Amino acid sequence: MVAIGVGGADAVDAMSGMAWELQMPKLIGVKLTGKLRGWASPKDVILKVAGILTVKGGTGAIVEYFGPGAQSMSATGKGTICNMGAEIGATTSTFGYDKSMARYLKATGRSKVAAMCNKIAPYLTGDQECYEHPEKYFDQVIEIDLSKLEPHINGPFTPDLAWPLSKFAAAVKKNKYPAKLEVGLIGSCTNSSYEDLTRAASVARQAKEKGIEVKAEFTITPGSELIRYTAERDGLLQEFEKIGGVVMANACGPCIGQWARHMDDMKRPNSIMTSFNRNFTSRNDGNPNTHAFVASPEIVTAFAIAGDLTFNPKRGTLTNKKGEQVKLDPPKGIELPKAGFAVEDAGFIAPAKSGSKVKVAVAKDSQRLQLLKPFKPITTEEMTDMRVLIKAKGKCTTDHISMAGPWLKYRGHLENISNNCYIGAENFFNGERNKVFNIDKGQYMEVPASARHYQKKGIGTIIFGEENLGEGSSREHAAMEPRYLGVKAVVVKSFARIHQTNLKKQGMLALTFANPADYDKVRQDDKVSILGFDSFAPGKPLKIRLDHADGSSDTFDVNHSYNEQQIEWVHAGSALNKIRREFGLK
Repeated sequence: MVAIGVGGADAVDAMSGMAWELQMPKLIGVKLTGKLRGWASPKDVILKVAGILTVKGGTGAIVEYFGPGAQSMSATGKGTICNMGAEIGATTSTFGYDKSMARYLKATGRSKVAAMCNKIAPYLTGDQECYEHPEKYFDQVIEIDLSKLEPHINGPFTPDLAWPLSKFAAAVKKNKYPAKLEVGLIGSCTNSSYEDLTRAASVARQAKEKGIEVKAEFTITPGSELIRYTAERDGLLQEFEKIGGVVMANACGPCIGQWARHMDDMKRPNSIMTSFNRNFTSRNDGNPNTHAFVASPEIVTAFAIAGDLTFNPKRGTLTNKKGEQVKLDPPKGIELPKAGFAVEDAGFIAPAKSGSKVKVAVAKDSQRLQLLKPFKPITTEEMTDMRVLIKAKGKCTTDHISMAGPWLKYRGHLENISNNCYIGAENFFNGERNKVFNIDKGQYMEVPASARHYQKKGIGTIIFGEENLGEGSSREHAAMEPRYLGVKAVVVKSFARIHQTNLKKQGMLALTFANPADYDKVRQDDKVSILGFDSFAPGKPLKIRLDHADGSSDTFDVNHSYNEQQIEWVHAGSALNKIRREFGLK
C-alpha cells in the first residue's frame, strides 16, 4: 500500500461511499548514501530536501527515499522525514521496508506483523534495477551523502529557506535576524520519538554536568502519551527539567500557537527555534515579528542552551558558571527503549458500537459549536460584477487564511471562526494585513468585515493570490470561511494540492491564471466577472473580465482542474450537499 494524506472533507466522502480521486503523481527519488554522524539527524535530510525542492517542488509527486543511507536510519527517523514531506507539497513520501521497521514493529507490540513482512520483504521495497538506475524510473533524482550532511536550520517564515549550520551565523548577521534566541521548543508530531528525545536529553545532560546556564526559555511537547510516559519512566524528561525546561501537554501546543508566550513587546522583532515542521508568519505565537527557525531537537536544545543564533555547537564554546570555556559533545541517542514502550492510560475512548442512538445536542447560545447549514449553489448571476475582497501578495498559507492559536476554540463554530478569514494575508495594494479597501463602503476595513458588508449588500466577492496558495495544514476552515462569507472564486498562480480540493469540496471555483502575469492586471477597484460558467465543463477554460474604474477592461483565460464529479459538487453547492442528496436526506 501507499498512504496518501487527504483533507477531512475527502475522508468524509470516502466514508460515505463516494469515490476519491487523485491525479496520477510523478515520482521523485532521493538516493541516500553514507551514514549520519555527529550532530546530523534524519530531520536534516528533509530540511536539506526542502531547500532543494522548495515548498511546492514536491507538489503532484510521491517522494521515495532509497539507498544504503536510507537503510541505516531508524524507522522513527524515516517517519520524521515523511511527516515533513507535506512542507514540500509532496503527495506522500515513502521508504522501502527494512530491518529498522521490523525492529520498530516488534518494539511496539506488532511482532506478528514484522514476521509476516519479513517473509515478503523483497516485495515491500523497490525493484533492484530501479535503485541501480533511478534516472530511468524517476522523474527527478536527488542524491545526498549522509556522511557529509550538515545539520540545517531552516527559516525564518518558510520551511524551505535552508541554512547549513556552518553558514547560519553569517546568514543571521547578513539578514539582520534577531541574534538572541528567546525560546527553544522541541517535540510535536514531527520530532518527539524516543530517539529524538534521547539525543536532545544527552545535550541537556551535558549542560547540567558542565555547569552551563540555559539562556533561552525551553519547552518540550511529547507527541503522545505513550512517548511521554516512557520518556518520564526512563528519566529523559527530568534531564530537560533539570536545566529549566518545561514539559507541556501531549498536543500540537506551540506548533499551532497554543501556549502562553512570554513577550514584553509584540512589535519587537525576536527569534525562536523549534523542531516542528511549519514556521509560517505568526503560526507559532500569533506574532508577525517572530522569526521562527526549524531544526532537529538536538540542535534546538543546543541553541536554547546558548541563547545565541550565531553559536555553532560543532565548533563553539560556552562559558559555564565557573567562567570556564566548555564545549558540547555530539548528541548520543537510543533508537528504541531497552525496557520497551509503556503507558498506563493512552487516552483512547472507543466509540459506541452503534451510532443509531447518538444525539448531537448543541446549546443555542454556544460560542464554540454551531450546526452547519448547507451552502447554496453559486449561480452565473452571482459571478457578475464581483468585487475584489483581497489580492493576496506573496506567501499565503492556511495559517494566513485561517489562523490557529486562540482561534482554535471556534473550530466548531463557522460563524465565529470566519472572523479570522484571511486576516494574516498581505494586501497587495497597501502591503498591510487585515486592511482592505471596501469600494461600496468607501473605506478600509478588516477582511471579514468587508466580506460581510458585501455579502449583506448582495455583492459577490473574489480572491486573488500568487504561488502555492493554501500550503500548510489542510484545514477545511481555510475553504469554508471564504465560502461562508460569500466568496465565489479564488484565482491564483498555483494552489497547494489539498487546499485546492477543499475549495472544490465547498462548491467554490478554484481557478489558476493561464498566464500568471495576468495577476498584475487586477486592480483594487475592479468589477470582476467570470465568463463561461453556464457551460462549465472538464478541460474547458473559463474567462475573467476585469472592468476597471477608468472605463477600460481586461479579459483573460483562467484554467481549472475540475472533473465531472467535482463540477457536480459546485452545482449542488458543496460535496456534502451532493452526499445528502444521494442518501435522500433533506
